[in-house]
Amino acid sequence: MSAYDSIEAGRMPVLVDGLRTPFLDSGGAYTEFMNHELAAIPLRAVLEKTGVEPASVEMVAMGNVAQDIQTSNFAREAMLGAGLPSTIPAYTVVMAGVSPLACVTNVCDMIALGQLDTAVAGGSENFSDLPIRLARNVRQRAVKLARAKTAAQRLRILAGLRPKDLLPEMPRAEDYTTGLSMGASTEAMVKRFGVERRDADAFAARSHHQSAAAWEQGLFDGAITPVTTSAGDTVTSDNTVRADTSEAKLARLKPAFDKADGIVTAGNASGLTDGATANLLMSAAAADQRGLSPLATIRDYKLTGVTDMDTEMLLGPAMSIPRLLANNGLTIDDIEVFELHEAFAAQILANQQALASDEFARSELGLDKAPGAIPLDKLNAWGGSLALGNPFAATGGRLLVTAAQRLHASGGRYAVVATCAGGGLGAALLLENPTVQ
Repeated sequence: MSAYDSIEAGRMPVLVDGLRTPFLDSGGAYTEFMNHELAAIPLRAVLEKTGVEPASVEMVAMGNVAQDIQTSNFAREAMLGAGLPSTIPAYTVVMAGVSPLACVTNVCDMIALGQLDTAVAGGSENFSDLPIRLARNVRQRAVKLARAKTAAQRLRILAGLRPKDLLPEMPRAEDYTTGLSMGASTEAMVKRFGVERRDADAFAARSHHQSAAAWEQGLFDGAITPVTTSAGDTVTSDNTVRADTSEAKLARLKPAFDKADGIVTAGNASGLTDGATANLLMSAAAADQRGLSPLATIRDYKLTGVTDMDTEMLLGPAMSIPRLLANNGLTIDDIEVFELHEAFAAQILANQQALASDEFARSELGLDKAPGAIPLDKLNAWGGSLALGNPFAATGGRLLVTAAQRLHASGGRYAVVATCAGGGLGAALLLENPTVQ
């Protein structure tokens, strides 16, 4: 049964529109922006595009993974920076790569319950301005130093410092519980599911070629808001797509994590990328009253965690999609569009094998039969994160809008958006084309 089957039609949550900044390799044009400043850009732009007055927004929810302690509720700072009234509440979600979709599902629930009619959900990541901190020993002794009363006490505290303590601690994409990087976790999935290097390279090349074709055809134009820097330069497109890549070029790259026999390389993995997204969500009744035509209706969602943290870390789509389909009495064949986050090419291929496995469905999902692998022609037809980049808390917003746009372009009824995330988390959302019944 769908999450929203019992609510009246006017309370159905709809995606009215969404915008994102171009996604850029970190260390580039967005270096001058704090993360909340970057997030404010699409937030302001999506309201301007739709003609929705800032004062009519009732909630802002935004995701962020690499948090700055000075702006821990960065959604509030982004909202204020975008010019929205301070009377509007805002909160930040931290759920690894699921963060932006968790914002969307939270807001959709509030709409369905009648708590609000208009909200913005999104996310932002700026790896060009990382929250680098001092070593733990320095932090602990700094606290003690502030409380010390005498010079002798201060000297004893400082004497406990070592030269290595003065090195800054860089944020790392590692899971705290397992101690493994996401790349190493993917290699564990590779061994479990038998993913081949040549298949991973082929999928990565496909992602770049499909993304390049989508940009050339102008398919992303309606979802991008330009960003102007203080120097007067305007960024209008992603700089992460490699149209000239090939399987042969990718095959020459060395493994990045398992040096001996791994298959994950810099070429078949998504990169750390800067970018922000903002999605305008409303109740169906509110959108109709304003004369706005929604991109999609949010029909249902499923948030999940994996069973085995060591071999399933990024298996979120395989954990969430079958349950989402089962809840709604749908099959893979009923879905016209699939948009999945491509953290690694091998991660997508491992998820595909899990989706096709009856044994996996029975033992881990409690289902009688697997839904089957996603047909390639329905999967990420406009490319994906391998080419477009992965600003963690912004990627989900991109997936959502792209899925809705593809759904309209195809004339299909249903789309599924799904993502994996650090911590063994996953999410899947079911979208319906409001023009097709």
